[in-house]
Amino acid sequence: MSGSSGGPIESRLRPGQPAPVDLRVLVVGPVGLADVATEARRIERLLAAGGHAVTVHLAPRESWGEGAFRAAATGGVDLVVVLGGDGSILRTARWMGYDQVPVLGVNLGTLGFLAACAPAEADAALAAITAGQFSCVDHLMFECAVMRGGTVIHRELGLNETSLLAGPPFSMIEIALHVDGERATTYRADGLIVSTPVGSTAYNLSAGGPIVRKDLDAFVFTPLNPHTLTNRTVVDSASRSYELVVPRPNPGSACVVDGRVVTGLIAGDRVSIRRAQPRFTLVETDRHGYYRTLREKLEWGGGLRGAGGRPSASPEGS
Repeated sequence: MSGSSGGPIESRLRPGQPAPVDLRVLVVGPVGLADVATEARRIERLLAAGGHAVTVHLAPRESWGEGAFRAAATGGVDLVVVLGGDGSILRTARWMGYDQVPVLGVNLGTLGFLAACAPAEADAALAAITAGQFSCVDHLMFECAVMRGGTVIHRELGLNETSLLAGPPFSMIEIALHVDGERATTYRADGLIVSTPVGSTAYNLSAGGPIVRKDLDAFVFTPLNPHTLTNRTVVDSASRSYELVVPRPNPGSACVVDGRVVTGLIAGDRVSIRRAQPRFTLVETDRHGYYRTLREKLEWGGGLRGAGGRPSASPEGS
């Protein structure tokens, strides 16, 4: 994937300032997901009644491919409203490519960690956005390049993670990690996840990796079932360049970006990961703080559930 041609698509949204009276909104979502079409038309009517220009783009998941966003964004876009779950957010980030504009996610899926706004809250969120009562949180994106024999055979822009997976016949593989050209370590494991902070609550978290605040610029390296107990998760700066080498992959070993298999791996392949120039931007209102999302989506709180978020009066808590 390479940078788009032509000038950037720039949003006129500015936190703390009322939105332009002719706000340009693109509403996107996957065809076939329950309530997507109904919610898209409702949001379209709501914004159009306020004088804003709205385009609805509902399409099958597989059609959200590279190069299609600029065509859908003819005339410019200030805000993209994504209907669906976190998968829809990831597809939208990939679809926008190097033309990233701010995104409001309306959760019609299951977890909805990125698509944090419930449908019942969408009206209030849009009203806050048009009044300038919102913040924009930029998220690290990365470029993953697979090199074979000195030639880049695949390049991908991602938001959550790159994973090298052992695959069939499901024996462990070795993965050498190089940082800024210096060998750091060799993992012997079922695979390795290289996650961004926003991806730290996805595959990385399921594999036992840490939660990293999503506005940090860092990469998280989490081995899958490592043979050596001293191989633990490492968090390092996104300002560095990273390269992974699998000297003896399995026949089914693969490089996966944001849940999509981008290519199989053969001996000698090198996978580079580095910070990308574009940033993925989520629009947040006061209703959806970072820790509220962690509490509600990941069911944090334990015995504090139902306590209204108030700290206990005693050190022991309840």
